[in-house]
Amino acid sequence: MEDAALLRPEPGCELVFTVDFITPVVDGPEEYGAIAAANSLSDVYAMGGEPQVALVICGFPEEKVPRSVLERILRGGQAKAAEAGCAIVGGHTILDPELKYGLCVLGSVDSTRRLTHTGAQPGDRLVLSKPLGFGVAAQAIKQGILSTPDTATVVAAMSALNKGAKDAALAAGARAATDVTGFGLLGHLHHLLLGSKLAARVWSEEVPVLPFARRLAQAGVVPGGSKRNLAYVEPHTAFDGGLDGTERLLLADAQTSGGLLIAVPRARESELLAELRQARTLAASVIGELIEGAAGRMEVTAHRSAG
Repeated sequence: MEDAALLRPEPGCELVFTVDFITPVVDGPEEYGAIAAANSLSDVYAMGGEPQVALVICGFPEEKVPRSVLERILRGGQAKAAEAGCAIVGGHTILDPELKYGLCVLGSVDSTRRLTHTGAQPGDRLVLSKPLGFGVAAQAIKQGILSTPDTATVVAAMSALNKGAKDAALAAGARAATDVTGFGLLGHLHHLLLGSKLAARVWSEEVPVLPFARRLAQAGVVPGGSKRNLAYVEPHTAFDGGLDGTERLLLADAQTSGGLLIAVPRARESELLAELRQARTLAASVIGELIEGAAGRMEVTAHRSAG
């Protein structure tokens, strides 16, 4: 299954469309709106597309939260969509006991340059454009134990659009990608591998992680979604015996608005890294490679293999 649906209204023209929404992961209404919008837009970028228009989806607990908060959430989402060059043209809000906000996004994609799960090839390198640890950090924010500077770091990271990573992937000739969100790094990699009918090696020490995420995970600050993700991927994953439970959980940490995981031909690996650095993405890390093997199978080692 791809990250978003493709529609071909006529030959040579493709549209990509998707929908996503989240419950609050931070306290600030504008920040929540921006993060939710970036998260919704991400699936279009993961397909190599450009967002064009969007509709708002919102569930609002009117009896619990003032309407002024809803207005601030909408402003945050509007500003982030505008940054992406995407017009919010309407939407639908319902009364709901739990606050939810997101977007239904329609974008355009060049049919000769799109990114799909089926486009990956054996030997491709796996490159990640944002660090992991957003799920752990969001849990710490909910518990009120994350410092103000660290909270600001997480909010900025989750609000960052994946446009730069998408543009870098296309410039370097990549043909496959996925965004790392709710299923975690290993969960989304597993889905990409199923689409490409390949297996993968992941080098744990090369995976970028927020500097405070390991400490929080070691202290048990881990969302239930991350634990479920790990249980989901374990039957498909051979972990190095030297990787402890914390490392495994972080590789499965449920991300909100995570980065792109890009499969790029090995010959163009350095080109992609240069493009990502020029785009100033939050990470530009080669974390593994695609190999022949059982579709969806993952091998996670502590260290990068030679060669």
